[in-house]
Amino acid sequence: MNDLFDTLIFLNISVTADTVYESVIFLLLYHPILILFVWSYYQTIFAKLRGPPKEFYLSQTEWQRLESESNENNQKQQLETLAKKLPIQNRTIAGFPRYCEKCKTIKPDRCHHCSVCSSVNNCVGFHNYKFFVLFLGYALLYCFYVAVSSLKYFLAFWSGGAGHGTGRFHVLFLFFVSVMFGISLISLFAYHLYLTVHNRSTLESFRAPVFQTGPDKDGFSLGTGANFAEVFGDNRLSWFLPVFTSHGDGVRFPSRLQPSINYNTMGTTPRSEQNLGDGVTFPTRTVDLDSDGLLGQRQRWMEEGDQAEYCASIWTRSPNTKLVDVKLHESMRTIGGCLKSMPIQWARPISSIAPPHRREDATIIKRMDFLFY
Repeated sequence: MNDLFDTLIFLNISVTADTVYESVIFLLLYHPILILFVWSYYQTIFAKLRGPPKEFYLSQTEWQRLESESNENNQKQQLETLAKKLPIQNRTIAGFPRYCEKCKTIKPDRCHHCSVCSSVNNCVGFHNYKFFVLFLGYALLYCFYVAVSSLKYFLAFWSGGAGHGTGRFHVLFLFFVSVMFGISLISLFAYHLYLTVHNRSTLESFRAPVFQTGPDKDGFSLGTGANFAEVFGDNRLSWFLPVFTSHGDGVRFPSRLQPSINYNTMGTTPRSEQNLGDGVTFPTRTVDLDSDGLLGQRQRWMEEGDQAEYCASIWTRSPNTKLVDVKLHESMRTIGGCLKSMPIQWARPISSIAPPHRREDATIIKRMDFLFY
């Protein structure tokens, strides 16, 4: 990549200016783009890589006891104990705090081992992601500038007015390379802008991070504006400069799943200043048996609009209606003190189903309402 851009720089200056006036204009526009491009590239390459803080690492005794444990439940309990004071939200798919056997550490949120990116000869992570996105943007702008500034001479080459020297082949090479390389950068740059405004890493876009509530691709998304500020900062003047302005420290990340009171399942829940009671009497929840039943939805068919009307009409035509009606009549006779008793497993569902004539009346009323209103 370095050799390619060196070639573009040399060719662009040497073959795309006929007059001193054109040379001055080209250079005045060219150098700011070049400086920002090289600056972003330098920052991306030489950004210092940082590992997890020391409190995430386990002592030799801790990791040996953890890895020698064969019982999965005991291992999970040990991990929860070790991680209870750490600011982590991500879990494995089994609900364990994430543990790295290679580094002997509890993994911070969004932390992974990565391979070196071949285009920048470095890992791309929290501390240089802004630089990497700017590098892609300025590389695309650079290719666009080279293509536009050489277009005039490229058209002259095809029309036969570019002369007969070797410079015409330089123009041809310059234009095609800048266009092809720019096309490849468009998709990559657009993809990383998409990741930025959705607050996702490349890995998270393919495999959703797991929280205590389950996998969620948008778990760290705070909204388009806040997501962009997480990477580029709040100062708009510094958005286009390759200086570090990202929010956070690369270990703690805000998420939309955090409740207003943080109930720490691996530690102690912070106490509220509000009086929570005397320890003798406790508040209770009033249960509506009509809505709390497994089939309570059916009893509210006549009260819940279009979906209720749709369900009622299907239920009145269901082949199971007759069976339920028979059981319902048997239950009524049992309540009245005659005939046989009702199986206990029918008690709860039957108590939530309206009698047949009530269902028919409800359907007729709905149809009349539809016709007249």
